Amino acid sequence: MTMLAEHVDVVIGVDTHKHTHTAAVVASNTGAVLETVTVDADPDGYDQLIELCDEHAVLRAWAIEGTGGYGADLTRVLQDAGELVFELDRPKRPKRRMGEKNDELDAIRTARDALSREHNATPRRGADRAALSVLLAGRRSAVEGAKVAHQQLQSLICAAPEQLRSKFRGQRSRTVAVTAGRLRIRGEWDLETRTYATMLRDLARRRVALLKEAKTHEQKILAIVKSWRPDLLDEFGVGPIVAATVLCAWSHPGRCRNEGAFAKLAGVAPIPASSGVTNRHRYNPFGDRQLNRALHLVVVHRMRRHDETSAYVDRRRTEGKTDREIRRCLKRYVARDFYRRLEQPLDNQ
Repeated sequence: MTMLAEHVDVVIGVDTHKHTHTAAVVASNTGAVLETVTVDADPDGYDQLIELCDEHAVLRAWAIEGTGGYGADLTRVLQDAGELVFELDRPKRPKRRMGEKNDELDAIRTARDALSREHNATPRRGADRAALSVLLAGRRSAVEGAKVAHQQLQSLICAAPEQLRSKFRGQRSRTVAVTAGRLRIRGEWDLETRTYATMLRDLARRRVALLKEAKTHEQKILAIVKSWRPDLLDEFGVGPIVAATVLCAWSHPGRCRNEGAFAKLAGVAPIPASSGVTNRHRYNPFGDRQLNRALHLVVVHRMRRHDETSAYVDRRRTEGKTDREIRRCLKRYVARDFYRRLEQPLDNQ
């Protein structure tokens, strides 16, 4: 797309919040503010916003902050109504005197930010993508909770009375959790020992429950990926979690204008190490970090077990590349492969 001002008469910038949304109608040709309004974040408020914009122009676009958070419901309503909606990341806001905040200024800045860009991103959409996003968040929470419970279990064992520590001595990590989950509280133990035993057992059982929950989420994720884009699972080193993460970031055809934009979204677009003539590139800290992590997992797996990738790594090492630089190159290649595959519809779709 060319500059947004060439296609619409006004841009409505929306600063979203939990209970209210503040919108600013900005003329696309001059950047002048035509009107601002604050409405409730409910269907009546959304209708009020649309009615307000109908008074100004038919050719319009919406620039919304937080289309996946506070602005998710408004975004769905507008898309269902056939409105042109763009997703804006939180713009850089100057420090205000005395730390005060003004939602109208934020909404105006959002609209003008959309007008100043040559390319604007469309919000993620689709029921499958939304379901995968929720399941990934739930699984990630369960896995992290299980990890914390296991760490606490190991720490408590180290500090527990000898009566309890002797039960775990020489056991492996997995066996320790099983033993702790089967502990029986004896009446002749003193208060300290009984309390330690109770907590060890509770932590072990909590860990088991959380891992079971994570497994359930993973099965549901696999079912959605198989029904949506099963071809991703044919890629070497790609499992259901990696595939779901890639699909959530990609969302739908055309969201990323080209494979370079997808690489930038993933944080794998190369950044020169200096502003002069250089053949070195540095770590890119930007982009979707979950997508970046998914690409990293694929690359690491292929470097260990994929013959073609191993041959590539050996060749690049002879050229003087470090393993870190080689991983960055491979992540860029994998991002390109994912993008090209996803932009091509399946034969049965």
